[in-house]
Amino acid sequence: MHLLNLVHIMQDIATHDSPAALVFGGSRGIGAAIATRLAQEGHAVALTYANRADSANEVVASIEAAGGRALAIEADSADPSAITRAVDTAVQRFGLLSVAVVNAGIYRANPLGAVALEELDQMLAVNVRGVFLAVQAAAANMRDGGRIITIGSNTAIRTGSPGSSVYAMTKAAVATLVSGAALDLAPRGITINNIQPGPIQTDLTAEWTEHLIPRIPLGRMGQSREIAGLAAFLAGADAGYITGASLTADGGFVL
Repeated sequence: MHLLNLVHIMQDIATHDSPAALVFGGSRGIGAAIATRLAQEGHAVALTYANRADSANEVVASIEAAGGRALAIEADSADPSAITRAVDTAVQRFGLLSVAVVNAGIYRANPLGAVALEELDQMLAVNVRGVFLAVQAAAANMRDGGRIITIGSNTAIRTGSPGSSVYAMTKAAVATLVSGAALDLAPRGITINNIQPGPIQTDLTAEWTEHLIPRIPLGRMGQSREIAGLAAFLAGADAGYITGASLTADGGFVL
């Protein structure tokens, strides 16, 4: 056998020996932090992006530079077929999933009377239907004893801001989905839990920082790495008895 072919075979074996993780919406912010943390924990990580290939490739390059394995997959979570293809691609590359994180979501702020049907349908397609289909597809391609984590929002508990009714509705739906799906997945030893972040410092929230901080009891914005740490805990062995839970990390914002 040619030496180069043997090296490739050994690399493939090593890849499939590593636990595989798939992060939907992993190109920026919280998703990128989670993808990076899971790679640090020893997972081969596939991550999806909708339109920021540059950011997704930067995350992949960073993981690989640190000695990890990563793959960026273009997939719009509003497209059911794209979700299925993303899971298939991740499994073909890294093997059956051990962890799936559903972080993809969109936010549109409008008062109730100004919400257009198109806007409503778009948010439902990504934040509810897309989450359900990602959970469904991931579970069907996951090892028994795996971990599924959704990224919801503390707005599922209380928004406190006008114009957030549709977004809050979608995130409350995610929390309810998780509690129900936990019962369906329990016989396979698969846990599913929901993280509900509050205000997190990202490029998308920079313009709201000054307005938000006075409303946060801890007096600061959260960091993406803190949500990534919670996700890593839920993906690990120590969280094996937690399922169907929604865990809020918001500095006391909803208290």
